[in-house]
Amino acid sequence: MPVTPSETTAVPRPPSAPLPDFCSLPVLFALLVVGALTVTLMWLAPGGSGNFRDYCIAVLFTSWLAVLLTVLLCKLRAGMQRLAGLLPYAAVWLLLVATVGISAGVLGWMDQSLLVGITPSPTSRFVRDSMIATGLLGAGLLRYFFVVAQWQVRVAAAAQAQVAALQARIRPHFLFNSMNAVAALIRVDPDAAERTVENLAELFRAALGSDPESVGTLGEELTLVDRYLDIESLRLGDRLRVERHIDVPSELPMPRLLLQPLVENAIRHGVQPNRGGGTIHLAGRRLPGGVEIVIANPVADGAPTPGTGHGLRNVRERVRFHYGERASVRVETVDDRFIVTVFLPESANARTDRR
Repeated sequence: MPVTPSETTAVPRPPSAPLPDFCSLPVLFALLVVGALTVTLMWLAPGGSGNFRDYCIAVLFTSWLAVLLTVLLCKLRAGMQRLAGLLPYAAVWLLLVATVGISAGVLGWMDQSLLVGITPSPTSRFVRDSMIATGLLGAGLLRYFFVVAQWQVRVAAAAQAQVAALQARIRPHFLFNSMNAVAALIRVDPDAAERTVENLAELFRAALGSDPESVGTLGEELTLVDRYLDIESLRLGDRLRVERHIDVPSELPMPRLLLQPLVENAIRHGVQPNRGGGTIHLAGRRLPGGVEIVIANPVADGAPTPGTGHGLRNVRERVRFHYGERASVRVETVDDRFIVTVFLPESANARTDRR
């Protein structure tokens, strides 16, 4: 029985291999270095002309080609990225070989017409050798770019998984304690019970949000921390004290749910185990090249409350994911106080588009 077109099953298109950002300076630098090294090795190789003038001309030609190729790849990247599978890299390789072949042919034709003598004769041989060298070097360079791109995709996927795990995790004991506090307040203080339910709703909206890569502001994060502190103050009362010295603009971009886990750890491991409670210090200030945020809490009396360390580890990974290697999360104990210092570089804006 013949199968109609509507009954056929569409074959899924293979995912496109991600191309590097050809508009970036590192790509231009890589092309310049590869071209210069290739010319230098050919000049130093046995049998080379050894003419320094020819060497300078060759370096100038390869440098001009590197700039030209970077501009072409930057402009055509979006179109080539729409190809399926590894075809984007095949298109880049063909563009490299074709551009170098055309450029070598034009240079050879001009040289033969003007009788300058800067290219070997005949021109066809010069074009052929240039295309072969570009094909080999381009294949190796594109292989490097492909491996780096795949590694970046894996790192981004792992970081996104950590972010999702952090946002989806709120300790059950916190939920149960909060709900018990709401139940106890319903008859005694209905307004406080209603406010606590609203705070819980905001916390869960942030923790279970659908976009783990979303970036908010410092003001929004501090508002979320205040809601969490309001809930914990119902349970701890006067034992929980907070001092705040924030000298940072509230519009500072910041990944969502970044400070709340640190404040939660400060209460669980610093304030809650102490009979007299304790004071949590929240501080923020500008430093050369970035912003520093400090969260300090007292060291617990006696044996410390055991923890898994997932919260602090995930905060470190999120900071590195959004801000790069220049950001840091430092932990230290000074004068019976546990201090977490987060440094966010200003030059590296939080990454909002990693897809």
